[in-house]
Amino acid sequence: MKKITKYFVIALLGLYVSNVAAQETNEALANSKKEEQIILLKDKIRAHEKDALKIEVEKINDRVIKKEITYEQGEDLKQEAAKKRALNIENRIALFENKLAFYERNNLSTPFDLDGNLKRKEIDLGFKDLNDISNFTGITVIDSVKTHVKYDTRTTNELLFAGGYNNAIVDGGSLKSSPYDINKSGFMEIGWNWKTRLGLSGNAPRIKYGLAFQVNRYQLEDNKIFVQNGNTTTLETFSEDLKLSELRITNLVVPVYFEFGKMRKIEKPDRVRYINDGKFKFGLGGYAGLRTGTMLKLKYKQEGDNVKEKIKRNYNTNPFIYGVGAYVGVGDYSLYMKYDLSETFKNDALKQNNISLGVRMDFD
Repeated sequence: MKKITKYFVIALLGLYVSNVAAQETNEALANSKKEEQIILLKDKIRAHEKDALKIEVEKINDRVIKKEITYEQGEDLKQEAAKKRALNIENRIALFENKLAFYERNNLSTPFDLDGNLKRKEIDLGFKDLNDISNFTGITVIDSVKTHVKYDTRTTNELLFAGGYNNAIVDGGSLKSSPYDINKSGFMEIGWNWKTRLGLSGNAPRIKYGLAFQVNRYQLEDNKIFVQNGNTTTLETFSEDLKLSELRITNLVVPVYFEFGKMRKIEKPDRVRYINDGKFKFGLGGYAGLRTGTMLKLKYKQEGDNVKEKIKRNYNTNPFIYGVGAYVGVGDYSLYMKYDLSETFKNDALKQNNISLGVRMDFD
């Protein structure tokens, strides 16, 4: 009986010791988790104040852009806002620590959500001048758990496609002196552009740049063809009755344009976007690049047979291309004109500069 009692007491002591050890382990884990959560809450206080400062700075920048205040006044207001937010962080963390100590000391449940959230919203009052409360600008409610706003990136990209009529101004004259059929000569341009906004607002100009492939087609009239004799290219009458006589020149160019016009602002919870959907715009700029190919295409009948010829020669066309362009339109669609400042042929009696007029589409 004594042995049974002895073993029973030893078992009870073992259970007690293991229970105490388990409680101490659980308390240590709970305290560790609590410390991590307190650190997380302090970090959220800092992040919240930084978000609030971002909103204040954006408002100040908008007022500078609208010329309500000068740049220097804006910088002063930013400095004051930064000092205020730094003091807010210091004071809020001190308040948080004091409240936490009070509730723990009195064995009360904390008013904080220790899963990482602050049960708090802030109402921020705005004034044009911090020393004059009569110049009230509005109220901003800042949610402590609000997501970071991802502001619109300055640079976007878009597909370019253009096409229309193509011809040439010969010897500095007019289109009337051109040897090409204006109704059957055309151009096509396809490329990829990047568009960078140069200012903060949607009214700011944009610079557009990229890479484009141009095809300029000239359909000759009066049964004429181009003939290359060494360094000279001339227009001559063909021996057969031509159905088609077309010179095709392809270029690879780098276009650079400055675009103007308002853009529509779209605000969403996680981003701010600017688009020119349905807005008037116009662009001015130019292009430069290299000729990538020249071909003369002929169709005619010879001894009753239909003959098609594609003659690939350089025809003394200029290897370097540069020119100016402009467009005006609404949204994705524009009326487009480009003019080659470089002459089509080099060292030639036939001096001509390409000119194109058509429709341009920028799909962003």
